[in-house]
Amino acid sequence: MGSTRRLVKGEKKIFGVCSGLANYFDTDPTLVRIIFLIALLGFGTGLLLYIVLAIVMPEN
Repeated sequence: MGSTRRLVKGEKKIFGVCSGLANYFDTDPTLVRIIFLIALLGFGTGLLLYIVLAIVMPEN
């Protein structure tokens, strides 16, 4: 059978959101953190999105 991927929090720096997203999309956590930083500084939505994901994403 194929393996199913779940979106869960990963290694915690603050809440584990960025590393959880990086694990799910099979990419580097630093890249995801940079994207969140750009969204925070450029659009102002990065912090809101991060908080929502921190609340909604389940633990390991």
